[in-house]
Amino acid sequence: MPVTIQVHRGGFQVPGFRVAAARSGMRYKDRLDCALMVSDVPASAAGIFTRNRFCAAPVMVCREHLAASAGTARAVLVNAGIANACTGDEGLERARRSARAVARRLGVDPARVLVASTGVIGPQIREELLEAVLPDLAEHLAPEGWEDAARAIMTTDTVPKTAWAKGILGGKEVTVGGIAKGSGMIAPDMATMLAFVATDAAVSPDVLQALLKEVSDRTFNRITVDGDTSTNDTVLVLASGAAGNPSIQDPHGPDAHDFLNLLEAVCADLARQIVRDGEGATKFVTVRVRGARTRDRAARVARTVANSPLVKTALFGQDANWGRVVAAAGRAGVDFAPDRVSLRFGDVTVFENGRPLSGPELEEKASAVLRPKEVEIALDLGEGEEEDTYYTCDFSYDYVKINADYRS
Repeated sequence: MPVTIQVHRGGFQVPGFRVAAARSGMRYKDRLDCALMVSDVPASAAGIFTRNRFCAAPVMVCREHLAASAGTARAVLVNAGIANACTGDEGLERARRSARAVARRLGVDPARVLVASTGVIGPQIREELLEAVLPDLAEHLAPEGWEDAARAIMTTDTVPKTAWAKGILGGKEVTVGGIAKGSGMIAPDMATMLAFVATDAAVSPDVLQALLKEVSDRTFNRITVDGDTSTNDTVLVLASGAAGNPSIQDPHGPDAHDFLNLLEAVCADLARQIVRDGEGATKFVTVRVRGARTRDRAARVARTVANSPLVKTALFGQDANWGRVVAAAGRAGVDFAPDRVSLRFGDVTVFENGRPLSGPELEEKASAVLRPKEVEIALDLGEGEEEDTYYTCDFSYDYVKINADYRS
């Protein structure tokens, strides 16, 4: 029988890690805007990054350092407010210098320092401000610093995002805990999303990278707020080994399976928190596509529906506009048979075998299931047994206001 993993939110500690947050004043005034996460020992490290061609300087530095260090890390420095994207060679060098400054402060190899940024695209980061707060960050490193770090990395987020869970690996209790930020510019293949996960499990770098890729595909790559993919997407996982479990060296072994489930539970919770905090969102929307020949076909349809502005605005208006949903599904590039498709909002079927169901009572029932804060759209393609799910939110007036004023 599968073991149910209990995911918690709020404060947590991960043995082998210390964390701090501080105010640099780079863009925001009188709020935490940078964070430092430190492993007491060289930790296995894995990363998944944006696929945007304009990837930001810190993304390039992370890739460089993970390659140079053979997938190990001691620290992660994060700043919010300035993305350090589209900043050319100067921005890249500033990111590298920031990593070197952390390395000097901690007495570690610069290649084992990772960096991440989020915020406005274009301006150079003010590295002198980051360096100025390093003494404060280093002095206040503490095992319980994760909640402050979650607040420090926020931009348009309205709430900090944390998640953690415990499990048993090789007879040892292990912890997986993480923080994330993201509210807008969120789309499949990640977006303006940062996530930092730490565990005291012992996992080899290669296995950690493989498991993170698998988990990200099912969690962070299954969410969308507005369909825009950012320049700075970063998910990092560090594993200290402090739990003392036998190191996981085989990605297909039983311990790897149990660890993957723990990691996925935490990442899935963080991903859903991002959607719930979508800019201006009033509804959390689950888009399920069943009855597909392959999971990829289901995913393509679910992604297209979840990204549709017309679907999302209809949901905000509590309008059970089935036409917008099937129109979005029809342009997903999947050659399904329209006369086999069925659609329901919640438990109310509004479209069956390619034809709409009608009646004033049905319309009222369908609108009623769109009133709560959590809504489900379920499409059945009627061609097979595979399925996939995406998570999204509605588009409200506030989404436009937030993004119209973002740089002001």
